[in-house]
Amino acid sequence: MRIRTDDNVIVISGKDKGKTGKVLRTDPKRDRVYVEGLNMVKRHQRPLPGRPNMQVGVIEKEGPIHVSNVAILDPSDSKPTRIGTRRHESGRRIRVSKRTGTELD
Repeated sequence: MRIRTDDNVIVISGKDKGKTGKVLRTDPKRDRVYVEGLNMVKRHQRPLPGRPNMQVGVIEKEGPIHVSNVAILDPSDSKPTRIGTRRHESGRRIRVSKRTGTELD
């Protein structure tokens, strides 16, 4: 998966189309990403005896979004872009924007 935690992404399809946010976490096995403030879902949470500081009641949290429904924002002009890879002088691979060629790592 080319999208990583702390990347800025834009949703390109679905109910949150056009909204942007920061990736909180990724789930590579299921090809999903969790974006800050997007795809909010409600969950009912019971109090647990071993965790007194946990939120209880109906809580809202971010739901998963399929990775094909988000696109990375280019850091130079904040428009959606695809991602390519290039070798750095040190030999390690870095992610680059296909739109402008700027490095994402």
